[in-house]
Amino acid sequence: MRQYLPIKKFEWPWSRRDNGQNEFSPLIPKSGAAKVEDEEIGHVDSEYQTGTPSNQDRSSPTRIRPHYSYSLMDYFLKYFLFLCNLVFTVLGLVVLGLGIWGLSSKESFAQEKIGTIGTDPMLILLTLGFLLTLLCLTGCVGALRENCCLLKMFSVIVLVLITIQVLFAIVAYTVQDQIEGYLRSGMLAAMAGYQDDLDLRFITDEIQLGLQCCGADTYRDWEVNIYYNCSAPGVLACGVPATCCVDPLENGTVWNSQCGVGAQVMDEFTAQSVIFLGGCLGGISRWIEQHEGLIGTVGVVVVGIQILAVFIATRLLENIHRHKAHA
Repeated sequence: MRQYLPIKKFEWPWSRRDNGQNEFSPLIPKSGAAKVEDEEIGHVDSEYQTGTPSNQDRSSPTRIRPHYSYSLMDYFLKYFLFLCNLVFTVLGLVVLGLGIWGLSSKESFAQEKIGTIGTDPMLILLTLGFLLTLLCLTGCVGALRENCCLLKMFSVIVLVLITIQVLFAIVAYTVQDQIEGYLRSGMLAAMAGYQDDLDLRFITDEIQLGLQCCGADTYRDWEVNIYYNCSAPGVLACGVPATCCVDPLENGTVWNSQCGVGAQVMDEFTAQSVIFLGGCLGGISRWIEQHEGLIGTVGVVVVGIQILAVFIATRLLENIHRHKAHA
C-alpha cells in the first residue's frame, strides 16, 4: 500500500510573521532584534565593499605623513661642504707628499737614520698632511653619500680642533713673556745643528735672509756652533753663515759662502758693513707687531671656516634625519 508524504503549504517570504510583524517586508518596520541584525550585516557589507575601518580602527586617528623634499639651500650646503672638504683633501695630500719626499730625499728611512726620524721636522709635515687628508676625506665622503656616521665624526673632530686652537691662543696670550725664552732656546738649538741637519739649515737661512738678522740676539751667538766657534780648527772658525752677510752675492751673481769669515772677532762698527748685527728674535718680534692685524684676521677666518663647516654638517644631519622620518 502506498504512503504519501504530507504536502507542506507553500508560503511566500513576505507572508512570514514573527511576533505579529512581517519579517521580510521592506515596507513594514522590523522588530528591534531584526533591525539591529540588519544594521550589523549592512555595516559589515559596507566595510567590505568600501574598505572602511571598523569602529575600533576608526577610533584611533590616522596620521598622514607629509612629503618632504630637499630645498635648493639644502643642496647648496651639501655640495658646498663637499667641495670645501675636497679642496682641503687635495691640500692635505700635497703636504703629505712633501713630507714623504723630504724624508725620502734625506734617506731618513735608512737603517742608520731610522732612530733619529722622530726629531726630523719633515715628520711634522707628514703627520699634518695625513691628519688633514683623513679629516677632510671623512667630511667629503660623508657629505656626498649623506652618511650620518661620517658627518658626526667630522663634526666632533672639528669641534675638538676648535677647542684646542682657542685654548692654545688663550695660553699663548697668558704666557707671552715666556714665549721669547722658548724661541731663544729653539733658535740656539737650530744654530748648534746648522751644519749637521739640512732642515735646520734651511729654516735658519730663511729666517736670517727674510728678517735680515744674524744669530738669536746678536751675531756672536754663532759661537754655539762647533764649526763657527773660535776654537774650531777649520776655516769657518769665528765666522758666521753667508746668510748673515749684507751682500752675500759677489758681483751680484755668484754666491760668496766665505763672506762671513772672521766676523765674530770684528767690532760692531766694522762688522755692520759686512753682516747684519741684529738678532733674529728682535726681528721676529718686530714682524709680529707689524703684522698682528693680519695674523688676527687669518686666525679668525680659520676658526670661522671650521665653525661654518660644523654648522653645515649639523644642518645636513638634520635634513637627513627629517628625510628618513618622512620616507
